Amino acid sequence: MPNSLLQLKVGSKQIHADLQIPLSELMAAWGLQDEAESISFLERYEPSLRQYLRQHFRPKTLQGQKWRVQVGDIDLLKTQNPINGAYSEIHAELELIPPKGADLRHFKLYYDVVVHQVVTHTIMVSTSQNLAKGKTERQLGTIQLDIPSGKILPLEVQLEKADTWASFSRMFQLGKEHIAAGTDHLLFLLAMLLPAPLLHSGRRWGAYGGLRYSLVRLLKVVSAFTLGHSLTLLIATLRWLNLPVQPIEILIAFSILVSAIHAFRPVFAGKELWIALIFGLIHGLAFAETLQQLDLDTPQLLLSLLGFNLGIEWMQLGIIGLCLPALLLLSQCAVYPLFRTLFAALVAIAAFAWMLERIAGQANFLTSAISSGIIYAPGFLIGMTLMAIGLYWREHKSSMFKLQNLKS
Repeated sequence: MPNSLLQLKVGSKQIHADLQIPLSELMAAWGLQDEAESISFLERYEPSLRQYLRQHFRPKTLQGQKWRVQVGDIDLLKTQNPINGAYSEIHAELELIPPKGADLRHFKLYYDVVVHQVVTHTIMVSTSQNLAKGKTERQLGTIQLDIPSGKILPLEVQLEKADTWASFSRMFQLGKEHIAAGTDHLLFLLAMLLPAPLLHSGRRWGAYGGLRYSLVRLLKVVSAFTLGHSLTLLIATLRWLNLPVQPIEILIAFSILVSAIHAFRPVFAGKELWIALIFGLIHGLAFAETLQQLDLDTPQLLLSLLGFNLGIEWMQLGIIGLCLPALLLLSQCAVYPLFRTLFAALVAIAAFAWMLERIAGQANFLTSAISSGIIYAPGFLIGMTLMAIGLYWREHKSSMFKLQNLKS
């Protein structure tokens, strides 16, 4: 028979409990057998169910003091597993609030929902997050009938204390993984960097502007993008701003398309800093989605935010550092206009494909090809670097040879 699942997550002052109860088991415990009642179960019995959960869900301190239990949202959902197939399940969210001064992480859970009547029933109890160890779930134990005593014994819950440094390190790693897998974010930044070493005149890109000129412009673009996404990452993660995901993802694809057009021909020459800042604000909203899904409390959230953001910056700067030498060398070669045009065209095609995918809500053959081809990115970077060194050496050697002939 299907089991009940109970996931506990530690907050700053309370524990959030996510409870899943198979409807067939709950109905059997209530003496309900009519199949038609399962269809309108919540509509008919929700007030009684709330009272029932409060009566049969009783956390206590080790000294026997009762916790306060608040029942939140209750839903009826369809689910399935390999053993039982498809079945209906009650999902309930509860807040467990200890007495003032009580240990939040060490308590006894007296729980006999369903099992007080259906004695074969089992409740699997786990903790849904353990950022310190990089896991999302850890089994705590089970609640079931103790056959020798004939009683339902409480489960002694002892949750690990948060390891601040380990949690920070995990979120730093998560930030690195997020940007490494964020092909769209990286393509935007690389497209913005393509014309950065070049002078501009009107609507055309000119020659290489020199090392100092290039580095200053690169630094401005990267700093503006970082500032932009850091601001909205903070605002959105703290839920001061809550926007739908789909429009954000479409705007990100649009920002990549704009940066590709700019790399081909100056659209906002001299204003790259402001464009990078504005589009950084949009990209930060997408970064925040990852932290919002973790549903952390504010103190833990701020630490996670710092670690996550630093992880993003570390990986971002690392990838830029790998690409930068090749870009600076190529921008001094005669082939750079062709390379810049081809790369900008590829970025524009990818951006257009992402826009179609995010508007339609389903992948197309171009986005599937991008996902499959991303594994070749390290090889492309190595090839681009070797090509840049070879072309620069050949043209520099030719220039030195001509200069020596003029002197002689």
